[in-house]
Amino acid sequence: MLSIKVPPLGESITEATVSRWLKNEGDSVAAGETLVELETDKITVEVPALKAGVLAKRGRAEGDVVKVDDVIGELDENAAPAPRASTPTAAAAPSPTATSPAAVSPAAPPAPSVPATTQPASMPAARRLGAEAGIDLAHVTGTGRGGVVSKPDVIAALAAQPAQPASAAPTSRPPSVVPPPSAVRRPSSDSPRESREKMSTRRKRIAENLLLAQHATAHLTTFNEIDMSAIVALRERMKEKVEKEHGVKLSFMPFFAKAAIMALKAYPVVNAQIDGDSLVYKNYVNLGIAVASEAGLVVPNVKDADSLGILGLSQEIVAIAKRARDGKLTMDDLTAGTFTITNGGVFGSLISTPIINYPQSGILGLHKTQDRPIAVNGQVVIRPMMYVALSYDHRIIDGQQAVLFLVRVKELMEDPASMLID
Repeated sequence: MLSIKVPPLGESITEATVSRWLKNEGDSVAAGETLVELETDKITVEVPALKAGVLAKRGRAEGDVVKVDDVIGELDENAAPAPRASTPTAAAAPSPTATSPAAVSPAAPPAPSVPATTQPASMPAARRLGAEAGIDLAHVTGTGRGGVVSKPDVIAALAAQPAQPASAAPTSRPPSVVPPPSAVRRPSSDSPRESREKMSTRRKRIAENLLLAQHATAHLTTFNEIDMSAIVALRERMKEKVEKEHGVKLSFMPFFAKAAIMALKAYPVVNAQIDGDSLVYKNYVNLGIAVASEAGLVVPNVKDADSLGILGLSQEIVAIAKRARDGKLTMDDLTAGTFTITNGGVFGSLISTPIINYPQSGILGLHKTQDRPIAVNGQVVIRPMMYVALSYDHRIIDGQQAVLFLVRVKELMEDPASMLID
């Protein structure tokens, strides 16, 4: 019997959460095939089978916190994988079932095993919500990696359900209104009024880092607004050509990234960090991009972003965002960042005060672009406007430097041609 252990997780990382088992007990496993995924505060680690065999035991359940070298299961390298092969054979043999009624009764017991194999391919939150709302996850289409059913998939299935009973009770709710999950669960008499969910390792570490940023820095935020007319026109004019020639969908983010990099060169203290009683000035920019994934917020960074143009930045940002959402980030992606950009506008945020990604000294917050009346040359005109925010560590960055940094970003975005002169 071969023990399945938690592998080294990376520098300074000692524990992880069992995120998802990809194999059930009794499943045959090929050498190198992933058995289980572990979620750390930074990345998702896949634990492969060192040898071929059968998964004899899952020693830890999904959601359990484990440490490096903990035994989380056992692999029987000498067991025959025959039981696994018999299940699809029984399910894939329609002819005996159609030929004689007697063949139906032995075929009946294996039938529940089909949902049993698909059921684990779902996130714990999805299974919990499905159980509370009475949704069979076997009938929910998973949009996660490898077809995994996530909580948003279950919510989408819940939203689709009321369309059927709407005709029976048209007065209770307008057909056009999609009920929230809580409204769907409320009629169930056995549904609890509250539920408790253990925080994942990543969520706990995010909470710790946010508190650390608030307690360990002199946190302050300054605001400005940007007329997005010029950059909107430029993007509309160039997006088709860029996508056709370079395979990248042009967004506003690489323009903001370039503007921030140029502003950091003009005001290098915003890119500096405090180390004890010293100020460390970084003559390079490792630009962090905050990405919201199902597992939580992560901030991978583009290394040496100051050496890239707008197209290069666009390609790198798309690549790291995809790795973040697919759970494929490496430790290198998540370390050594010097400055961060976060975009709450994609979720509809109009204005916010972003929290510094400690030990960095500054973070630029982007928000929703919205048509607003502004005064231009004594005339009131409607322009697409965006509020931007710079949160900074006041111990190292004076208010004047923070304001001038944000003004420089505004100037570059309102006159994007000036970004060509670096």
